[in-house]
Amino acid sequence: MNVIIVDDEPLAHEVLETYINQVADLNLVGNCYNALEARELLEKEDVDLIFLDIQMPQLTGLEFVKSMTKLPLVIFTTAYAEYALESYEIDAVDYLVKPISLEKFLNALNKGRERYEAEKADTSKEGDDYFFVKADKKLVKLFYNDILYIEGLKDYVIIRTETGRVITLQTMKSLEAKLEDKNFKRIHRSYILNKSKIKALMGNVVEIIERGKEKHIPIGKNYREELFEEINSKKI
Repeated sequence: MNVIIVDDEPLAHEVLETYINQVADLNLVGNCYNALEARELLEKEDVDLIFLDIQMPQLTGLEFVKSMTKLPLVIFTTAYAEYALESYEIDAVDYLVKPISLEKFLNALNKGRERYEAEKADTSKEGDDYFFVKADKKLVKLFYNDILYIEGLKDYVIIRTETGRVITLQTMKSLEAKLEDKNFKRIHRSYILNKSKIKALMGNVVEIIERGKEKHIPIGKNYREELFEEINSKKI
């Protein structure tokens, strides 16, 4: 895996480089000391994973992630524990509080490697009307039209279908990118919806039918305007 370090502290680079050099399948392709340097590097290099500090000058790590439309996997490395919840809300692989031990580094790396391998397997096995996800140590075939909605958890997502559910190690962002041309819409930070399954909208919820019963899915305030624009323009 190709990785980069983004941190304004030289000592943090030294620690992470020492750990990275002990892992055979990691290739450190760059060191950046602020988010703007990282943005430039990502335009030039093929990067799979970022070790990203949060408190940096000009642009914080969280602001950097939110400003990018497409990013590699992210492991946050920071001295501030209070940002942990927000980091998971934007699909970070893990959140490491400094000083970072080798054990915690390797645990976070294993999570990143599992996501990387799962997403790579999914991308290589797609058709016009289906794709595969890794679940229960096997690749499960899912037809786009069978999916009702996708619910994000801390490290996993639940893909709800007409007949049941599939739990897989994925990020909401990666699935959103995969499904954006397949009639799906992210309507909440924790939900991606098959637009063809919408039965009604009521205030800040969408109604669908799940296994013969009404199911109400919340609409996030940051997604509401765009959703209703699509409805008014008859794109849904």
